Amino acid sequence: MPFGIKNAPSHFQRMLNEIFPEELSEGWLIIYIDDIIVCSRNWEEHMYRLSRVLMEIQSVNMKISLKKCHFGFKELEALGNVVSGLSLGIDKNKVAVVLLKPMPQNKKETW
Repeated sequence: MPFGIKNAPSHFQRMLNEIFPEELSEGWLIIYIDDIIVCSRNWEEHMYRLSRVLMEIQSVNMKISLKKCHFGFKELEALGNVVSGLSLGIDKNKVAVVLLKPMPQNKKETW
């Protein structure tokens, strides 16, 4: 699908949702536009779920860029959050940017 088309991201999201309805309803697969996150309790479960996702991607003739993939992390940053098996928190770097921004001095600076 050519990116740059105005509705390409939403179309791609919808397509992935249609490919993985069972995995999404089970709650261990998170898809946001072109990011796919596979959640698991242990390594064996992760390998099983990951192979399930990769086989489904292959079966619909989609391709993934291995350069952009990250596999087997216990913690990751996604959409401004730090996600791990134990917690979900806000990325401290994102908070620091907001805290370091100077206070507005007049009404015009608030926009």
